[in-house]
Amino acid sequence: MEVATRKFLINEIKNDILKYESKILNALKIDLGKCEFEGVVAEVQYCLSEIDHILKKIDKWIKPKKVFTPLVHWPAKSYVFYEPYGHVLVIAPWNYPFQLCVSPMVGAISAGNKVTLKPSEVTSETEKVITEIFSSEKYRNYIDVVTGGVEETTALLKKKFDYIFYTGSTAVGKIIMEAAAKNLTPVTLELGGKSPAIVLEDADISVTARRIVWGKLMNSGQTCIAPDYVLVAPSVKKSLLENMVVEIKKFYGDNPLTSTDYGQIVNQNHFNRLKDLLPKECYFGGECDEKALKISPTIIESSNDDPLMKDEIFGPILPVLEMESLESGIKLINSKEKPLALYAFTKSGNTQNKIIKGVSFGGGVINDTLIHIANGHLPFGGVGASGLGSYHGENSFYTFSHKKSVIKRSFALDLSLRYPPYLGKLRVIRWLLKYIG
Repeated sequence: MEVATRKFLINEIKNDILKYESKILNALKIDLGKCEFEGVVAEVQYCLSEIDHILKKIDKWIKPKKVFTPLVHWPAKSYVFYEPYGHVLVIAPWNYPFQLCVSPMVGAISAGNKVTLKPSEVTSETEKVITEIFSSEKYRNYIDVVTGGVEETTALLKKKFDYIFYTGSTAVGKIIMEAAAKNLTPVTLELGGKSPAIVLEDADISVTARRIVWGKLMNSGQTCIAPDYVLVAPSVKKSLLENMVVEIKKFYGDNPLTSTDYGQIVNQNHFNRLKDLLPKECYFGGECDEKALKISPTIIESSNDDPLMKDEIFGPILPVLEMESLESGIKLINSKEKPLALYAFTKSGNTQNKIIKGVSFGGGVINDTLIHIANGHLPFGGVGASGLGSYHGENSFYTFSHKKSVIKRSFALDLSLRYPPYLGKLRVIRWLLKYIG
């Protein structure tokens, strides 16, 4: 696909996002109870910002990169060329059903690929809008949309694609990777896991509480990089708990279940799953509205043997665990699968570095939550059970591009040293490779 065509398609996607914004936001409201603010910031504007970044930089990214050529190859020049894989399958989840469909798709198109989109059937209203937008004649031959559930996704995975990009659970990620392996298809897997927040004694507890609560309750906790649990130093635990309650009430009032800024759980099955996780006694919250599919922001004083600490919660329930020391906290985190995100709250540079070096995680923030995902200059992705590969901005372009290595040599200076017969040449070759290779 020529660069001009890529730019045309990406510009058309931008125009259609603006054109369909009200429909997108209404669909998100119906599917997830997302308020307009969250719908704009986390879905619509997020995609628009990604598009603007790509359009601004694509001409630079696509240029062949000249790299160093060893003297032994002289006269020659070495380059890396970027070519599209071909046909990319993007399988999107339900929690950010527009953003996590459009963002990787735009990245794939920037690299010159054709894209087949599989939006989530769970968020059916958003699926309808996505289908309506990308069924336009101008996208024919470049973007296909396939709707449906498990059966349709299974059928897609049996087909030969040149690249598969999946966002969702670790369990399904394993199924995707197994299916891709049959065709030796490369994959990017954006998964999840139990992302911790660590709070040390020297943190600003009021600000820390506000930022943890905001990150946890965005989209009613249905965010892959939401803080899944909190490890807090004993001396500031009481203050942190109290401040988190204060911040929740500031955000959503005394009855969050009636707040128009607070979303719903995506469906009955997920509501029931989360409700079953609630203990009989909570530090704060625990109220449920089954008709509205809402669970109140909930804080629980917990321990590592609590059922809440087994799997990713993916909802508005936040366990808070006391850690005896930073070392014990790091040990607890490392006893689990590698998390997609980590958040640490401390003023100490030494402590920050100890956490960054001591724990393997996809990405994170010091003294805040979530915001690393909004920096298009940073690669976003997991490690181990939390994912494989990364994307966003420039990294999306490279993810969806095959890096083709080429050396361009002159016909001049064709030394006989490398050609048979080799008798007496090995010593010279060893010297050349050691000193000018």
